[in-house]
Amino acid sequence: MAPVSETQRPRQRLTRERVLLGAIAVADAGGIESLTIRSLAKELGVKPMSVYHHVANKGEILDGIVDLVFSEIVLPSPGGEWRAEIRRRSVSAREVLGRHPWAIHLLQSRTRPGPATLRHHNAVIGTLREAGFSVRKTAHAFALIDSYVFGFALSEAALPIHGPETVAEVAEQMMQQVSTTEYPYLTEFSIKHILKPGYAFGAEFDHGLSLVLKALG
Repeated sequence: MAPVSETQRPRQRLTRERVLLGAIAVADAGGIESLTIRSLAKELGVKPMSVYHHVANKGEILDGIVDLVFSEIVLPSPGGEWRAEIRRRSVSAREVLGRHPWAIHLLQSRTRPGPATLRHHNAVIGTLREAGFSVRKTAHAFALIDSYVFGFALSEAALPIHGPETVAEVAEQMMQQVSTTEYPYLTEFSIKHILKPGYAFGAEFDHGLSLVLKALG
């Protein structure tokens, strides 16, 4: 029997879910600026007009992929021990943003939240309220927690260091441009901390999160 050619194989049916998953793949590979209807159609192996049968415009795509990113974050359980629940959710959020760094700027900016986004916010607020936080204190806590989590994720995404194996090379290149006599504290910090074997900026996350949760009560 002759082998089936690529053109003879049945194409996977295009759906809204496939469109959004394709959009995430494009953004993961090249950043959100690389996401266009044309690049998305190429990723999906269809003509650009086919995409419009499932989404009205790029704004709807952005709303959809933001909701998919929120769906990847582990939800806290209202009624559970709030610090443990918020920690679990915060650790998950950082991991998800590490996979999709382009989403850091988008998660708080969309004005048409999807069901996963609404479930996420409701669960975080519910966890704090069930723990006895007033509405006002819940607002303070939510803002502080997300400022820390999103800010840390943004710093990780922006760093020129990608994994422990790149620390020494990048740090040594930078230190060659620094006068040890003019910047003694920076030099000391770099040598005694950053250039130590096994250094990883991400290891600071748990320490900082513990301080945030402790400060909240």
